[in-house]
Amino acid sequence: METIKSVIFDWGGVLIDDPAPGLMQYCAKALKVSKESYIKAHSKFEADFQKGLIRENAFWEKICRELNVPKPKNPSLWAEAFEAAYVPRKSMFLMAASLQANGYRTAVLSNTEVPAMQHFHLHRYEMFDVAVFSCLEGMKKPDRKIYELILEKFGSQPRQSVFIDDNPEYINGAEEVGINTVLFQDINQVKDELNRLGVKIT
Repeated sequence: METIKSVIFDWGGVLIDDPAPGLMQYCAKALKVSKESYIKAHSKFEADFQKGLIRENAFWEKICRELNVPKPKNPSLWAEAFEAAYVPRKSMFLMAASLQANGYRTAVLSNTEVPAMQHFHLHRYEMFDVAVFSCLEGMKKPDRKIYELILEKFGSQPRQSVFIDDNPEYINGAEEVGINTVLFQDINQVKDELNRLGVKIT
């Protein structure tokens, strides 16, 4: 087995609590529709929003036309909703910092929207050497090209890298590229699996 040199983290659901339930609830309430109705409309346009193919204003135009409700007055309802739903897992960020201090290259690979990405950058997380967001790249997990892109940014071979995600579909996408993977359950399980891969965590 090759020596692991790079550790790649998913954001929502790994480094932070999955924001999706809170986002759906917040936006549904803001638009005065049921959560179920909002989720149905959201799912039609989510991929384009996450790939950066449409801007937030166009996203809300499409959503509100679908739901037959007025557009939100807030210039960035998504940013407001994301901030409300943002619950970081301090222990995971500390683990990333520890890995970086031990000489591993660290990264975030996330399917996310421009307002959420901007929220990430506001925190100035220094424990990550690289951050790849779907909204900037025009592609999202599990597209193999996004995994190849992050390996290129690292200058790492697939077997020298490990990817941590809570979504089995995205784990499978990384495995198809040849990247080692850990399907996230909790921090202790992640540490155990990284140890088995020879990754040193202090």
